[in-house]
Amino acid sequence: MDTSLVALVIQRAKAVCEYCQLPQPLSSIPFEIDHIIAQKHGGVTVPENLGFACFYCNSYKGPNIAGIDPASGRIVRLYHPRKDRWSKHSRWDGPLLVGSSAIGRATIAVLAINHPDAVALRASLIEEGVFPRTA
Repeated sequence: MDTSLVALVIQRAKAVCEYCQLPQPLSSIPFEIDHIIAQKHGGVTVPENLGFACFYCNSYKGPNIAGIDPASGRIVRLYHPRKDRWSKHSRWDGPLLVGSSAIGRATIAVLAINHPDAVALRASLIEEGVFPRTA
């Protein structure tokens, strides 16, 4: 992938995972460029289809473009960082990310954003006063 394209994606995301909001500087594992619509589903390598994701979110997301809303049991599309407003679909309750919509709930479930290890990390970052991002 072209370095200027990578730089654009990182700058646009302000070096924060576009799914779980973890800032890259707080992670010891490098973040990745995510094809929001996976190439196997026809997604192309253009700015509108690229997101910035931590290793964990991107690993759990994989090529998924949909998930099951735990509240309704319905299949819904996942959160799309270029088309959706994060705050419309998710909100913080301490270290837990809570889905405010079917899209948010399904994305949180598929990406395992509230995995106990992630919650513990966020709790310690909150205690240190460095999470969630306020700027």
